[in-house]
Amino acid sequence: MRFPLLSARRLGLPRRAVSQILLTQLAIAAGVAVLATGLFLAPLSAQLDDQAMRRALAIAQSAAADPALAAGLLTADPRAAGPAAADCPVQSSAERIRRATGAEYVVVMDLNGIRRSHPSPDLIGLPVSTDPRDALAGREVMEIDEGTLGRSARGKVPLLAADGEIVGAVSVGIAYDSVRDRLLGAIPGLLAYSGGALAAGALAACLLSRRIQRQTRDLAFSDIAGLLAEREAMLHSIREGVIALDPGGRIRLVNDEAARLLGLAPDSAVAGRPLDDVLGAGRTTDVLAGRVAGRDLLTVRGRRVLVANRMPTRDGGAVATLRDRTELEHLSRELDSTRGLIDALRAQDHEHANRLHTVLGLLELGLHEEAAEFVTEVVGVHRSTAEQVTERVHDPLLAALLVGKTTVAAERGVPLRLANSTLLPDRLVDPGGLVTIVGNLVDNALDAAAGSAAPLVEVDLHAEGRTAVLRVRDSGPGVPAARREEIFTEGWSTKQPSGHRERGLGLALVRRLAQRQGGSAWAGEAADGGAEFSVVLPEALR
Repeated sequence: MRFPLLSARRLGLPRRAVSQILLTQLAIAAGVAVLATGLFLAPLSAQLDDQAMRRALAIAQSAAADPALAAGLLTADPRAAGPAAADCPVQSSAERIRRATGAEYVVVMDLNGIRRSHPSPDLIGLPVSTDPRDALAGREVMEIDEGTLGRSARGKVPLLAADGEIVGAVSVGIAYDSVRDRLLGAIPGLLAYSGGALAAGALAACLLSRRIQRQTRDLAFSDIAGLLAEREAMLHSIREGVIALDPGGRIRLVNDEAARLLGLAPDSAVAGRPLDDVLGAGRTTDVLAGRVAGRDLLTVRGRRVLVANRMPTRDGGAVATLRDRTELEHLSRELDSTRGLIDALRAQDHEHANRLHTVLGLLELGLHEEAAEFVTEVVGVHRSTAEQVTERVHDPLLAALLVGKTTVAAERGVPLRLANSTLLPDRLVDPGGLVTIVGNLVDNALDAAAGSAAPLVEVDLHAEGRTAVLRVRDSGPGVPAARREEIFTEGWSTKQPSGHRERGLGLALVRRLAQRQGGSAWAGEAADGGAEFSVVLPEALR
């Protein structure tokens, strides 16, 4: 059976979080003040009782130390009783001590427990009201007991003669009403201190509540809980990665999409860990940590192309967002390749029309043999190019790419040729990855060689055991030695960005794909002074 929770509204409590917190703090402060007062009064009462008993005992000890009191007891008439004994030396000494000390009574008794002094002379000669055996046995006694004069704090000591023999006892009482009066007199001061402490606590609670009110925007607890639930649902449902960092660079939050884009395990405990420890060194970490500034920064994580933005928070932390541009980047590259092929086909169509006109003219002039030779020559050039590529590169995807790039290069006026050492069997483990690598390097080489005096691009692709080795040389200006590592950084490019995609990802993808297969990629200088890009892929062939 389920029991519904009582809401703040049903209990008559305020709904606002700050009001509930203030009431709770005031209740706690009041409870602590009452508890502290009670805890102080309890030992204070016992302490006052002990002080009264010790004072009575001290007066009794002082009285018993007077030799005249013991001597007077020994010489007193044991038959003296009542008011007739009021003038005896024992009664006079006891009353003098009582008046000097402020005690309620000072009673001297003989060995039989008979009073020889008392504030009420009528009681002289009568037995004491409490048991005197301990004091007459030589032991000192402290107690709170009820007697003929009411409740009192008492001290009893034996009375010794000059030879040390016990001749009686001295009992001194302090009125218990005086002890109670002292306790009641301490309560107002204690309440004043408690009230001051309560007021200080209430003031601190009000100040703290105002601070909480500003921070919580005067929301109710139910509203805060609802906002938190909505935030969790929103963060984990959106298709954009979100990472929150604290001022120390530690991860506060990673939503599901960010974990997927960064390659983190869904159940990995990354909250509270430094960002550098979770992601490792690299551009992605630098961008998220704020060491690389800018908007819509490109970075590569694994095989994914990401766009990152970072926004600082008030407390010194930051929130970074990640968007996946992998598919868009692939489409952009395919669009560039398609545009190149269209331009090549458009040029070929124009050239083909010119050739048809030439053939038509030769036929109209009756030069049939010359027309046949011209057609044979044109067809042979294209056929020889395709045959040359397929004889050396046996993988169909890679061969088709090189044939297409050769046609595009020819239309751009840049010869694209295969090195004599090129020979690659059809045993590639990841043909798509190598197609991406070759396509990026050839495109960059064509762009670099297009403006040179003697343009040329050479591709050397061969196998060494199970290792694939690729070298692409161009006749362009080359890459300065100081920048040969920088060019592999995401976002670095000397070209102007096109209208549909960012630049500076081709070489970064080349190196990342090479490293993913356990290989490497680097830039160097070609023999003729241009650039030479090399890629080594171990275990690339079956």
